[in-house]
Amino acid sequence: MTAEASKTQYRIRNWRAYDEALKQRGSLTFWIDEAVLKAWMNTDKTGKRGASRTYSDIAIAAMSTMGSVMHLRGRQTEGFMTSVFQLMDVALPVPDHSTVSRQLGKLSIILPVIEGTGSRHVVVDSTGIKVMAKGNGKSVNMAIASVAPGENCI
Repeated sequence: MTAEASKTQYRIRNWRAYDEALKQRGSLTFWIDEAVLKAWMNTDKTGKRGASRTYSDIAIAAMSTMGSVMHLRGRQTEGFMTSVFQLMDVALPVPDHSTVSRQLGKLSIILPVIEGTGSRHVVVDSTGIKVMAKGNGKSVNMAIASVAPGENCI
């Protein structure tokens, strides 16, 4: 018996529901808290020679996390976040991929692995980036290990 002959054939009986399920696969829900948007730019001066960092740790961590969650490379993540900010009418600059790469070396971001079924909601607020799976009520918090006390972090 060949592999093709033993394969089970499934019939779709409810095409309307099947079509809606396929459309929902491409659905994206994205929330960014106002506190994160206010903390996006770095206002602290280093007091050392050279330019201070333009973007805060929260901006770099958010860019890196979105790249990981969406399976995007550096330039693709930059374009994705630029388009998200445009759709949300947010007038903030997006860090360049090389800036993210350079500053990411100074951060320690922990990304837990969660099951790959169902839809995901990505919530960015001042307490952390939360990836929530719809239906099971579980949320997973992302954390930064190297953050000074009093700084906003995810």
